[in-house]
Formats: sequence, C-alpha cells, structure tokens
Amino acid sequence: MWKANEAGWGNAVQASQAHADLPGLGFGHMLRVLDEIDYGILVIDARGQILQTNHLARHELLSGHMLMSPGNVLLGSTTELTRQIQQAIEHACRGQRRLVLLNSDTRELPVAFIPLSHPLETDTPTVLVLLSRQNACDNLAVRMFARSQNLSPSEESVLIALCRGLGVPEIAKENGVAQSTIRSQVKSLREKTGCASIRRLMQRINSLPPVVPALRIITPMPHNVTEFAQP
Repeated sequence: MWKANEAGWGNAVQASQAHADLPGLGFGHMLRVLDEIDYGILVIDARGQILQTNHLARHELLSGHMLMSPGNVLLGSTTELTRQIQQAIEHACRGQRRLVLLNSDTRELPVAFIPLSHPLETDTPTVLVLLSRQNACDNLAVRMFARSQNLSPSEESVLIALCRGLGVPEIAKENGVAQSTIRSQVKSLREKTGCASIRRLMQRINSLPPVVPALRIITPMPHNVTEFAQP
C-alpha cells in the first residue's frame, strides 16, 4: 500500500515537473494573477517563514489586527493566536489540512492551512495559507454590476448597504431619508435587475466573479518581488 502511494506521488511529481518545462506565464505574471485573487494568500515553510504573499495578505499583515510578520515569520497578534497558527502549521507539515477561526474582541478571521508537500516527499515542507474572502460589499464586481444594470447612484448605495446585511430601517437611518424612499429604491432595484426578491438579488451578487479593487500602494515586504507591483 505504501509502495503504491509512493509510486502515485512519484508520478505526480514527474507530471508537475513536465508541466513546469512547458512554456506559459512568467513568474511576474503569476504574481499579478495572485494579486487579483480576493483571498489573502501566503506560502510559508515549516518554521512559519513567509516565502510569498499576495496583495490582500500583505494588507492583512501590515494592519496587524490578527496576523503579524515580525522577522518575516507568520505570527498572531496575541500569544493565543500565535499558538493556534503554529499548531496548524505543524498539522499541515504532517499532511493534514486545518481550518482555524482566529478571534479577537471585534473580529473573526478564518484561516485555512493547506499542505503543499506530502510527508513522503523529500523536498522542504511548505504550507499554503488562505485567508477569508472579501465581504461582498468589497467586491468591485458589485459596483460593476450596478453600472451594467443602469442603477442610479442612490440605488447603487442601497445595493451596497444590502450587501452589508442592513435592513430597510437601518439604510433609511444611515442615509437620513424615510423608509418609504428606501423601499421604493429596493423595488426599483428588483425591477432593473429582474429579481423577484432581495434574496434572489443577493444570490446573483454572491455569484459574481470576485474582483479585487485597484491595487493600492503599500509598504513593500522584503520577501516579495516588487518590480511587478501595480499602483
């Protein structure tokens, strides 16, 4: 059984090496692709040393809310968060996938730890770290959708508020208008988008392709190639 597994992994490694020899995207383009993914992505080694990050992961690290990278090592912002991270890394290095729900007083950050190497392989263990997806209201595709449906600025604002989970009374209070005004705009939203209900509208929003807002200028991190950074 172990020999069969070893043979399978050997074939997979040979296949991946064969694909690596094929012409394709350069390293710089792959970095750009990673930056357009709306999940924070990090690749770390068994010691938690950060090998690569994408745009959203760099923002998370620089914010220091839940994750930090002193000395270029992935740590939590508290001792307890660091313990959970290190435990998940140990499991991933043994070939086990782990989902960790990092909690602070006001925020929860789901983080998945995915082994990129198998315990039977001889290469240095590496772990893929995936952070939670952007909120729907942070997805640039929502604003693109609003424009494609010819929504007015006020209707677009109501759509974004609905994506944030607000109800009609909350939206009306936030915008300083009557609830009847918001209900009228919600009705217009449903008519323009062809959705029979707000639930159906939210289903359409959740099915939109994730589009990361234009990359912002941030402090470069030493382990990242910056010559391909986009403003």
